[in-house]
Amino acid sequence: MAEPDATFDLIVVGGGINGAGIARDAAMRGLNVLLLEARDFGWATSAWSTRLIHGGLRYLEYAEIGLVRESLHERRRLLRNAAHLVKPLKITIPIYKGGKRGRTIIKLGMLAYDILSLGRLVPGHRMLNAAELVEEEPGINPEGLVGGAQYYDAQVAFIERLVLELVIAAAQSGAEVWNYSPVTGIQCHDDGTHHVRFQDRSGAERVVGAPVVINAAGPWVDQVLGLSDEAVPRLMGGTKGSHVVVGDFDGAPGNAIYVEARADARPIFVVPWNQQYLIGTTDIRIEGDPADARASDEEIAYLIGETNRLFPKANLTVDDIHFAYAGVRPLPFKRKGPESAITRRHIIKRHRGKLRGMISIIGGKLTTYRHLAEQAVNKSARPLRRSVGKCRSKDALFPGAEHYESAEANVQALAGLSAAGRRRLVEIYGGRVQRLVELIEAEPELGKVLDPEGTVLAAEVALAVREEFAWHLSDIVHRRLMVGLSANLGAPNTLAIAAIAATELGWGSEEAERQLAELNAHNAQLRRAD
Repeated sequence: MAEPDATFDLIVVGGGINGAGIARDAAMRGLNVLLLEARDFGWATSAWSTRLIHGGLRYLEYAEIGLVRESLHERRRLLRNAAHLVKPLKITIPIYKGGKRGRTIIKLGMLAYDILSLGRLVPGHRMLNAAELVEEEPGINPEGLVGGAQYYDAQVAFIERLVLELVIAAAQSGAEVWNYSPVTGIQCHDDGTHHVRFQDRSGAERVVGAPVVINAAGPWVDQVLGLSDEAVPRLMGGTKGSHVVVGDFDGAPGNAIYVEARADARPIFVVPWNQQYLIGTTDIRIEGDPADARASDEEIAYLIGETNRLFPKANLTVDDIHFAYAGVRPLPFKRKGPESAITRRHIIKRHRGKLRGMISIIGGKLTTYRHLAEQAVNKSARPLRRSVGKCRSKDALFPGAEHYESAEANVQALAGLSAAGRRRLVEIYGGRVQRLVELIEAEPELGKVLDPEGTVLAAEVALAVREEFAWHLSDIVHRRLMVGLSANLGAPNTLAIAAIAATELGWGSEEAERQLAELNAHNAQLRRAD
């Protein structure tokens, strides 16, 4: 491998929630950081989750008290530090006669949850009898219902934006961040330095060096380790979680529902989300490339069937699905035993021998990414042979949470938007709405509203390209403007967005057509269309 053309203190491989969090933490401490992501930031495991920021109530069953406590503390931080993206979520647990988890067990779990979440920013639990639960959720199946519980966790509707803001914050603190830059080789030297070869967005091969490489590639951790010249035992054993998204239905809940599935007693969520309902999830061992994970017909039938059982008037069918998705949880390899028993606690593995200085991230939860990042950067001190300083992320606001209190006033300055459009901008950008205002003041043509409903601005496309690392049309539609997660997958706005993107990115007609085809193929996959 060639000599490096640049050196860093720390190279992070993988731009999901964990990699982005590590890059931000390290950069905030003054380390010289490079973040490399093979595709777009937050495109895989992070995005294809149930979009909950939660303490892990069910982990109490496996006596993972420490994990629940850690998760609840991190939930509190996210509610405060990313208030524009993370919101409290009221959840109802119906309890049915003959269920695996009876009223007493659930009551004890609720008490433990409240105790472990001291200092919480959300209300404590309350128990309901059957009549009270039906009064709150009249569409729920009353047959065999003995009562229920209500508690609060939190929801991040657009996890893609949460990851993106971590990347933005890392860059603001001095990190170099590269998406569409897959690592193609890792060479480890006897002196503990590492050369990392990657292909940049232009297609050119580059080599960079660092004493510390953190492998935060999620379910691809083993594949990244395989790029080195050292044999490493298998670390990852992910499970697939599938979800379906439907519109409003007869008897649909007003709040999130967390229920024990009749088929296998696995917890199922039915969650109001983005003017739709998100239903999930499954937990199935999977082999092969995680990028190929798809929601199977059997999983979809399972999720739809359990929803119809819980809400008898729903009568949902496959034709009611707006789209479906699946992601792979990056869990530690465990050949036998139930998938639900595999720990969700993260493991930070510091490699030895010739690989010393490499650190691999195994497992972890969306909610606890920040604490994981803190621990991972702390562990880099030994191979760096110097202090890495104190973590500064505990109370650090996300970029959009800064000046969040002025977002409502700033959005009023944007002409042509409907009330729904103003609300949408505040929910997506928070205090960064001010950047849209500044772009439009400098270039009034960017104030154009792109849709008849008055919800999407041309300035958003410019911002996505100029300041949010968007390079593909699918990046802009699905992971910047978030219109791709609506019931119509953003189709009515696609051509207008593509025209502005073409100007911003210098696409000719052939490249613009290719980008549209790529987006349409992605949407067809979500719709499960041929």
